[in-house]
Amino acid sequence: MKSTVETLSPTRVRLAIEVPFVELEPSLKKAYREIGSQVQVPGFRRGKVPAAVIDQRVGRGTVLNEAVQEAIPQNILAAVREHDLKTLGRPEVEITEFNDGDSLNFTAEVDVRPEITLPDPATVEVTVDELQIDDSEIDEQVKSLRERFATLKTVERAAQEGDYVQIDLNATVDGEEVPGGSASNISHEVGSKQLLPGLDEAVVGLAAGESTTFTTQLVGGDFAGRDAEVAVTVRTVKEKELPELDDDFAQMASEFDTIAELRDDLRERVTRGKRVEQIYAARDKALEQLVAAAEVPAPEGVVREEVESRKAAMIDQLERIGASLEEYLAAEEKTEEQIDAELNEAATEGVKIQLLLDTLADAEDVQVSDDEFGHEIVHRAQRAGMAPQQYYDQLVRSGAAAAVFGDVRRGKALAAVMEKIKIKDSAGNEVTLDALRAESEQAHEHDHEH
Repeated sequence: MKSTVETLSPTRVRLAIEVPFVELEPSLKKAYREIGSQVQVPGFRRGKVPAAVIDQRVGRGTVLNEAVQEAIPQNILAAVREHDLKTLGRPEVEITEFNDGDSLNFTAEVDVRPEITLPDPATVEVTVDELQIDDSEIDEQVKSLRERFATLKTVERAAQEGDYVQIDLNATVDGEEVPGGSASNISHEVGSKQLLPGLDEAVVGLAAGESTTFTTQLVGGDFAGRDAEVAVTVRTVKEKELPELDDDFAQMASEFDTIAELRDDLRERVTRGKRVEQIYAARDKALEQLVAAAEVPAPEGVVREEVESRKAAMIDQLERIGASLEEYLAAEEKTEEQIDAELNEAATEGVKIQLLLDTLADAEDVQVSDDEFGHEIVHRAQRAGMAPQQYYDQLVRSGAAAAVFGDVRRGKALAAVMEKIKIKDSAGNEVTLDALRAESEQAHEHDHEH
């Protein structure tokens, strides 16, 4: 094999590769073996069909094509190693010349990691919002805690917003029953807008045993888009009773003896959460500065693949909740072109950050231990609701294990950067990474518990 490399841009090269016919022989033999094991020819055992008969049956061209398809990736890999290229994404291949018995000539355009001149992270200084905690935020936390310990009490009055009602529903379109449009004894929080549009307004003012009808537009099923007449009957009305806000409540809802201690703990939790937000904001600003200072270019092919992958994931997510891209675009009042442009912008930024962190990881000689990689696999498996070994096997099968390894390595490079940058808040106070360390330790403890 002979190969030359031509630089098309800082992020893309074109390889011109020539493979003598004699070097295609192993691939050709393999192609004859594989095709021979698939065709059935009377008088020959499967897998024992001579090459001449295969040529006659399926055509020499088919066999040559199979051999070439196998030989191309192998030769691209050899050329990449020969020229010491750091390739990214999938190559675009074009066969320029190939005849039976002659050498195979083809080109492969592929994105490569650009040479990046790294700025010193110690010169990066970012400013984040000052950490401020308002009493109303603690009140909000206490309120949601009280809601969790609320009890329901049956009342002899009409339903109002915030009450819980047991209801029967029956939907019809032009007098015809809607399939699956009837339900009995459903519990519903009035005002939550969790069920049908128009239901909350219809139920307010109804006491136990009373009925009414309302009109709503159906979103699924055979009658999607049609107006349905829905009869609703209230069986019971219950009001939510919140516990008294006293020391007894603190003892019931937490490990604390007094409401003052409970509020202090909630303040501490809110503060920790906000400190983590501060550090994440600092991380984003620091990466933005470093990418701009290093003038990181974005390889077009990699960005294109990333956009396709993000869009496919988005459509998949929409389908899981029973929606389509068209419905999403209508709800967001956007065109598909606008969504594509947004995805392209986000993917471009994401790819630039990855390239920067890979370069930083190389510069710092960042290593990933088996423990660190294993911990990430366990963490991702938990999120996916799978057993770690099963999740890892799936990664290996799909060829994505190296990508996860790369993510862990980039994460370590980012952690090293965060230790070096200067972070201040808008009041001029220094912000440290202590909050993030505390969160990380808690996450580790949580993982070990599982």
